[in-house]
Amino acid sequence: MASRKYSSSYTALLLLTAAIWGFAFVAQRMGMEHMGPYAFNGIRFALGAFSLVPFIIWQSKKRPASQNKPPSKNFLITGGILAGILVFMGASFQQVGLMSTTAGNAGFITGLYMVIVPVMGLAMGQKITKGTVFGITLAVIGLYFLSVTDDFTMSWGDTLVLIGAFFWAAQVLLIGFLSPKVDFLKLAFLEFLICSIISMIVALTIETITWEGISGAAIPLLYGGLASVGIAYTIQIFVQKKVRPANASIIMGMEAVFAVIGGWMFLNEMLSFRGFVGAGLMLTGMIISQLWGLEKKKRRKRKHLNPAKG
Repeated sequence: MASRKYSSSYTALLLLTAAIWGFAFVAQRMGMEHMGPYAFNGIRFALGAFSLVPFIIWQSKKRPASQNKPPSKNFLITGGILAGILVFMGASFQQVGLMSTTAGNAGFITGLYMVIVPVMGLAMGQKITKGTVFGITLAVIGLYFLSVTDDFTMSWGDTLVLIGAFFWAAQVLLIGFLSPKVDFLKLAFLEFLICSIISMIVALTIETITWEGISGAAIPLLYGGLASVGIAYTIQIFVQKKVRPANASIIMGMEAVFAVIGGWMFLNEMLSFRGFVGAGLMLTGMIISQLWGLEKKKRRKRKHLNPAKG
């Protein structure tokens, strides 16, 4: 009974994370009513980075010195810079794309990183399952219904968000490589800080930043920085230590659904019937690609525990 209670609590926390991230697409669109995409990202990720500082300090005090991870600072810094560049690329394509697409579309298309990751993993020698192939196929068909018009063109905004999804997938693979070797919170702080610095450099070069614009976008900035990064990201780190990665990915994939709900509630965005079909196929493909791998691991575990049934 206690196990089920804890499981339900972790599921609820992950669902809260998905909701925060989904509604962040709304905040990102609303913020650009007052300022440019690069300035918005620059300030948002700075807020997100520094919101992690209290957790880093708390973690360092809680963890005995003997348990601190040994890799050199150079490894952490190099990895953080590379991850920060990938975050900058993914966030920039997403943010600029949101200027000409809906929050719902952006949520679902960004969520494709879940099926892009295993495809990119092939280049690193990782295997891909039949379920992943099936999931990718459904997701691609769904993307066609969601974004491709009758004359076989794709909106500029959707195209940019799709390009950004590939950078998010690359960032996931890089973090998967780095996280066992370095302090994960320090890595997150560094990658968000690097993204913020690059974004502000670009913003100061091509955009006009005013205090009036910043104050007008204050609520979206605070939500995108403190809630989306500081709160949701910390919840994700805590819960994913207790929940299987595949299960967590499926629940957090619901951020696309919350993006649609948020777009409808705050921006009067509506999906057409064709869009609903496409979004449904994409979500199904994402879930199948995750569930298939989880079921395969369960079968392997059962076979290992009871070889006679193999």
